[in-house]
Amino acid sequence: MGLNSILLVDDDNITNFINKRLISKHLENPKIEIALNGEEGIDYIKDNCNSDSNMCPELILLDINMPVMDGIEFLSIFNEMNFTNKENIKVAILTTSSNQKDVDKVKNLGDFEYINKPLTEAKLKSLLSKNID
Repeated sequence: MGLNSILLVDDDNITNFINKRLISKHLENPKIEIALNGEEGIDYIKDNCNSDSNMCPELILLDINMPVMDGIEFLSIFNEMNFTNKENIKVAILTTSSNQKDVDKVKNLGDFEYINKPLTEAKLKSLLSKNID
């Protein structure tokens, strides 16, 4: 599949480890970066998504409930950002939250895939088939 770069934005190191292993099994040599909260995720995008960088993620898996900056705040800031090839970045919410308020907040911020944790092989394949050429 044609996906080379993924950013995991999640404060749970175990979840990140498991997701990284699962993704690596299904994609050939993906570059997987980790941000432990939304602020680190925004900083990563600011640092790596300029026009002369090939480090910009093509897929972001975003948790909702995190310290410092949560996923909702991340999406609000991300939506306001302007940078080259932003339209090529797919964002999927990957969370344990099934709170309808969270679901509604995400829907108000855009049309994002909403996946309940844990990420499984079937969920990953479905996500990739919908978002990757």
